[in-house]
Amino acid sequence: MLLKVLSWFALCCLGLSEQTPPGASTGAVPSAAKTLVWGPGLEANIVLPARFFFIQAVDSSGKNFTSSPGENTFDVKIVSPAEQFTRIWLQVLDRRDGSFLVRYRMYASYTNLHVHVLLSHQHVAKSPFILKGPVYHEGCDCPQPSGSVWMQDMHCPVSFSQIEQDLALFPRVDPDRNAVEVPERFGQRQSLCHYTITDNKVYIKTLGEHVGFRIFMDAFLLSLTRKVRVPDVEFFVNLGDWPLEKRRASERLHPIFSWCGSNDTRDIVMPTYDLTESVLETMGRVSLDMMSVQANTGPPWREKNATAFWRGRDSRKERLELVKLSRAHPGVVDAAFTNFFFFKHDESLYGPLVKHVSFFDFFKYKYQVNIDGTVAAYRLPYLLAGDSVVLKQDSSYYEHFYDQLRPWEHYIPVRADLADLLEKILWARQHDEEARKIAVAGQQFARNHLMGDNIFCYYYKLFQEYAKLQVTQPKVREGMERVEQPTDDLFPCPCHRTPPAKEEL
Repeated sequence: MLLKVLSWFALCCLGLSEQTPPGASTGAVPSAAKTLVWGPGLEANIVLPARFFFIQAVDSSGKNFTSSPGENTFDVKIVSPAEQFTRIWLQVLDRRDGSFLVRYRMYASYTNLHVHVLLSHQHVAKSPFILKGPVYHEGCDCPQPSGSVWMQDMHCPVSFSQIEQDLALFPRVDPDRNAVEVPERFGQRQSLCHYTITDNKVYIKTLGEHVGFRIFMDAFLLSLTRKVRVPDVEFFVNLGDWPLEKRRASERLHPIFSWCGSNDTRDIVMPTYDLTESVLETMGRVSLDMMSVQANTGPPWREKNATAFWRGRDSRKERLELVKLSRAHPGVVDAAFTNFFFFKHDESLYGPLVKHVSFFDFFKYKYQVNIDGTVAAYRLPYLLAGDSVVLKQDSSYYEHFYDQLRPWEHYIPVRADLADLLEKILWARQHDEEARKIAVAGQQFARNHLMGDNIFCYYYKLFQEYAKLQVTQPKVREGMERVEQPTDDLFPCPCHRTPPAKEEL
């Protein structure tokens, strides 16, 4: 927990203190001795697809920089003394608030790693940081035998409130019964994956016609089981957008894992496939992720366009209303469709279509409108991570982290029918400092709760707590196939960990 506390303190209270005006350190230079460096990427036992840590520039008087001291201020090098070359891709991302996010992806495992953080050729803080090996890379199939040790190494929260709420509806889970009843009830009309994890191996049987989205869940389960030994568990994953379990809590419920929940359903919520994939693919390919957003938040707040901005497709009636509102008040709202699908017969009324805009260009605008699509709009984590204030539509749909968000603290709430959207935008314009504070709080929430380490913690805790509810043994059922771990013949990974006793999980 110390890491989480330091992260919050340094980011929220130091790097973005509202009592220090922007640019307070302008004219000063960072101090190698006073500058702060911390984060999970400096710990050998935290294995992530892309490791990361933070640098907070501090001047010689002890004041934190609140604006960028320069994109190339810090030089970071990662080497292994035992290797002539290291297969590591490294990026230093300037967050333009006086802090930097350093991320790196390892393509091989190393005996030790030395992380050098330099300022004008001087070591910063306690650099070089030594990660005593072995230091395993993402593709290394070498799970930590003890789940409790892994969670401690990862600094995982003791609990997640959404998991507790979801599982409270299921005092007992019978895998034998569910294996029969869930396919009978949902298998013909919906697309599901039936998973069993046993002896840390993943097995699957698909149900329904459209099961392509299994790739996201397959990939994450393989990644998780490479890092930690998961308790034996059997469960069903809904591959569709809409949550499925619509029965009342007093009726016989079936536990269905979904990427989105709603107030009218009883599904068990996981991080969305979009956020999950972004964690796995960070630095693996060019894609939107929680780290790249932090380095592309647009101009400083005072230079942003004071207009509410939205782009997207026509997946909900309220989105049509938003475009109408934009036409009536173009100086207040800039909203347009980039694609028509659901209301194609209305294209002449709400078109013409506009070209896609880079997501990073959204943050040229102070106010970001977040409206549901078919279900919850999965772009919310990225909007929060930017440097704009989010105006979020009231919704019956939610993602795994919504219960931790607070209206007027992390975002500005807007009625479901958007009837007060103009009023809320005008309020933000007239209360610029308050709006800015909400934007900063939302940004800090995303940085502290929606990064890759938190996503791995959430999934593991969900499987751990769900496994405790099982009253019959999970089984590899008829028709299931093994989901094989990928192999790396070029950079094989010798694992130095010993198998666990069952009770260690």
